[in-house]
Amino acid sequence: MAVDEAILEAAVQGSVPPTLRLYAWEPPCLSLGYAQASSDVDLQRLSARGWQLVRRPTGGKAILHTDELTYSVAGPAEEPRLSGGVLESYRRLSQALLLALGFLGAPVAANPQANPLPGSDPKGAVCFEVPSNYEITAHGKKLIGSAQSRRLGGVLQHGSLPLNGDLARITQVLAFPDEASRQRAAERLLQRATTLEQVLGAAPGWEKAAQALARGFEQALNLAWIEGALTPGEIARAKQLVEEKYGNRAWTERLGSSETQG
Repeated sequence: MAVDEAILEAAVQGSVPPTLRLYAWEPPCLSLGYAQASSDVDLQRLSARGWQLVRRPTGGKAILHTDELTYSVAGPAEEPRLSGGVLESYRRLSQALLLALGFLGAPVAANPQANPLPGSDPKGAVCFEVPSNYEITAHGKKLIGSAQSRRLGGVLQHGSLPLNGDLARITQVLAFPDEASRQRAAERLLQRATTLEQVLGAAPGWEKAAQALARGFEQALNLAWIEGALTPGEIARAKQLVEEKYGNRAWTERLGSSETQG
C-alpha cells in the first residue's frame, strides 16, 4: 500500500509517468477499506494464521489478499484516461479489465449499477459481498473487487483478481457474534463471488494473468507500455509511508468501531 501511494505522489509530481503496477502478496494480508472499522477484524484469529493486516488508502470493505493478482493504476487527475468523475473513470478502467479477462477466456461483464443478490448484506465487512458500480462479474458472480481514491491531484485505483483458493477463508478472521453468523456470511460470500479458477475450470498462472491485464489496459486505453522499476525517490517515500501509516497501528486501527465512523 505504501508503494502504491508513493507511485501516486510521484506521478502527480510528474517525476514518473502514469503507472500500472501488478503484484502479489506474501504472506497473506487482510486489507481494510479507508473508512472501515478495525473492529470488523478478529485479531486473535488473524494472528493465529500468521496473516497480516493493513488499511488501504482507498475505500470499500475487507479483502484477503492471497492466491490473487493485484493491480493498481496511479496518475494525475488530468490524465485523460483517469479524468472526469469516479464512475466515468471506473467505466474506462473496467473496459480494460473486461478485455484482459476476455483474453484469458473468461465470460465477463461489467454492471453499470450495483445489483445486490437477495439475502446479501450491503453493510457487511467483506468487499466481495458488497456490490459496486461497473464491478466485473462472471456467471453473475463478482470476480474483481476494485476501489478508487482521489487525493493530492491524483487518482489511485487498485483491485483484486482472485486466481484460485477458497474465498470464504476471509470470514475466519473477521469478527462475528457467533459461529452460525460466520457460517452464514461464508455461504453468502460464495453465492456472491467467484475465482478465475472456478470460471475457467483451471487457474492461469500469475504471469499469464499479469500479461493479459497489461495487454488489456494497453489495447483498451490506447497505451504503449514502458516497463520500469521503482525510482530511488519512490522507494524512499514508500519506506517513509510504512513508518508513518501503513506499518503503524495508529493508522491501521484509527477507526476502532463502526460507531466511530459517523
